[in-house]
Amino acid sequence: MTQKDLPWIKSYPPEVSFDVDTRPFENLNDLFDYVVRRYADKTAYINMSGHISYENLAVEVEYFAAFLQKYCKLKKGDRLAIMMPNLIQYPIALFAALKAGLTVVNINPLYTPRELGTQLADCKADAIVVIANYAFNLQKVIGQTQIRHVIVTGVGDALGFFRGRLVNFMVRSVLKMVPKFIMPNSISFKKALRIGSQLTLDPVLNRYDDIAFLQYTGGTTGKPKGAELTHGNIIANISELLAYYGSVVDRGRETVVTALPLYHIFAMTVNCMLFFAIGATNILITDPRRIKDFIKELKHHPDISIFTGVNTLFNALLNHPDFEHVALGRLRLVIGGGAAVQSGVAQRFKARTGLNILEGYGLTECSPVCSVCPYTAKEYTGSIGLPLPGTYARIIDADDNEIWDLNTPGELEIKGPQVMKGYYHNEEDTKKVMHDGYVRTGDIAVWLEGGYIKIIDRLKDMILVSGFNVFPSEIEDVVSKFDKVLECAAIGVKSDKTGEAIKLFVVKRDPSVTAEEIKDYCRSYLTPYKIPHIVEFTNDLPKSAIGKVLRRRLRTEAK
Repeated sequence: MTQKDLPWIKSYPPEVSFDVDTRPFENLNDLFDYVVRRYADKTAYINMSGHISYENLAVEVEYFAAFLQKYCKLKKGDRLAIMMPNLIQYPIALFAALKAGLTVVNINPLYTPRELGTQLADCKADAIVVIANYAFNLQKVIGQTQIRHVIVTGVGDALGFFRGRLVNFMVRSVLKMVPKFIMPNSISFKKALRIGSQLTLDPVLNRYDDIAFLQYTGGTTGKPKGAELTHGNIIANISELLAYYGSVVDRGRETVVTALPLYHIFAMTVNCMLFFAIGATNILITDPRRIKDFIKELKHHPDISIFTGVNTLFNALLNHPDFEHVALGRLRLVIGGGAAVQSGVAQRFKARTGLNILEGYGLTECSPVCSVCPYTAKEYTGSIGLPLPGTYARIIDADDNEIWDLNTPGELEIKGPQVMKGYYHNEEDTKKVMHDGYVRTGDIAVWLEGGYIKIIDRLKDMILVSGFNVFPSEIEDVVSKFDKVLECAAIGVKSDKTGEAIKLFVVKRDPSVTAEEIKDYCRSYLTPYKIPHIVEFTNDLPKSAIGKVLRRRLRTEAK
């Protein structure tokens, strides 16, 4: 297929071209140096009343990089694990690791000891920066790893002397949020910076194809897979996104809500890298699950102009009465990802803000962004938009034949400069996921008019009822619009009669709602074989770090 045959190009905004320079910088260090010089006096990150300018960020990155290189004696290619929520210490540690030529391994701080130990052993991390709140879990497994250096940081370490000490005291001694741990050879983050300030960093040459991140795709079940993402992969993805949205962002003047965890690939690339590249101010939300405190923080920032989130986050905000009092007059770009944004949530968000949630799509193996709805979209369509400039997409059937007919489902595959090198020391799984230069996504999709793509569901989540394919997302999208339902998730369970039956888990908005009411509601919008056979009420749904509902956990618990 030639470029002129690509069905989505004609739907791009007028100034957007498929061709894009995906190599404006040789490595992420060059990008970092360019940005901190250009926006030196601008605020880079805000967190809990603390803030750091681009200029001061560069200074602390240099200090920490020197510490890693000279004090810890880490060399190019060694791996630094970062295990913390959204704190100013995160970008300092991340950019410092890259400065020192290291490979960053992002770790979910909420991992159990088993999950943590498995990932640390697999990636062969040499050092780790860990939030004190979860150091007790690290203590349990560190003997199973090759970690030689542990840097421990407190929540308040970047908030200034007095504010920082107060926050750390409250977290540790009043709120009792730091379980006791013993790490004899550890060093504090603040001390590491002081040591680094007395050392000189030797320049390290990172190449375009050098690995910048080992980004794990899961690791909660089975063998974890670390996607090898190069400096070039991330730079290319940033370049593609800027080619798509560059004309509507105001460089050096945007204020971005960063509530999704930076250790997740979505926020790391889009918030920590892309919006960093345009000189934006990132408001780091440490714990967005504390929704009342989250909204309180939003009220302090009437200049918010960009918001990134996932369906569950938008839904939680909309269902809290205080969100009505958040000033959003400057908000002009809202991007959803991580999981499908349900139509009911999208409609309510537009009613509140006047803006469409521009849904995007990506996967860890693609750094992650593959497609996004254009800023010219006037209404919510349920699609994931158009493939980014420089990105190729195709949909294939079970026999690997390409599908170009509209509304005909098949597996979505992606090719582009953002595609990973492969899985770390896992050639077998790399071969399984790569197909003629394309990545098999595992997602069922269809083409819509104009080259737009709509994700139907995950291939492994599809439910087979009496020989009919049922997609959980369709059921969830319908039920989410029922005003008595707060959240829902559908799975397939074994059935002697139909092979599989649909089980729907529901979190109530109205305590009076019954299972029969929900089934009756479904009968108005769904064909009979799609009606849930079982409705089970629950207080909450299991979710990933970014708020994606974990259907696999529901399936496991239902057995």
